[in-house]
Amino acid sequence: MLASASPARLAVLRAAGTSPFVSVSQVDEDAILAGLGPDVLHEDAVAALARAKARDVADRIVADGPLPGRAVVIGCDSMLSIDGELVGKPHTPEVATARWRAMRGRTGRLLTGHRAILLDDGVVTAESGGTRSTTLRFGAPSDAEIDAYVATGEPLEVAGGFTLDGLGGWFVEAIDGDPSSVIGISLPLTRELLDGLGVSPVELWPDRA
Repeated sequence: MLASASPARLAVLRAAGTSPFVSVSQVDEDAILAGLGPDVLHEDAVAALARAKARDVADRIVADGPLPGRAVVIGCDSMLSIDGELVGKPHTPEVATARWRAMRGRTGRLLTGHRAILLDDGVVTAESGGTRSTTLRFGAPSDAEIDAYVATGEPLEVAGGFTLDGLGGWFVEAIDGDPSSVIGISLPLTRELLDGLGVSPVELWPDRA
């Protein structure tokens, strides 16, 4: 089960052979970040958000009654660490435009926190978490190109205001690390977390159910 509304994360998991149910978490991300304080390590911030999202969905599953068999809830959160600042979703065209003009030609790290929770017959029995950091070098789009990109609406609701697998891919010069993590969920890290729960990813393939 994917504790995220992100279509990019869902697409990555589907392309990897799974068909997860989606249950969007209801956590207040801003409140969680505020509670962590201004000096929190960037990796710890995304890890805390991923943990909160996964636990929110797992708690609702437990509260709704027994769920027969085994189920895994996966929560993720991504943010961009650049110039000492942790950057989330722009939400508005004005913020997206300002951020792109500030980060063009620069290098940043896309951080993604992951949390996997195992439920057996509706009871949480184990959980594991981790983060992935992928370095990106941004291109230098012109002001007109930035304005055109922002006008599409794509960067408004994605971490850092860019995508790798969409229109934003035109403006990413290079990456060093896991591409799937930049899209939203690291398959290598998720496999490690599942392994820690005693689950193989092949068990999640439809023809293995």
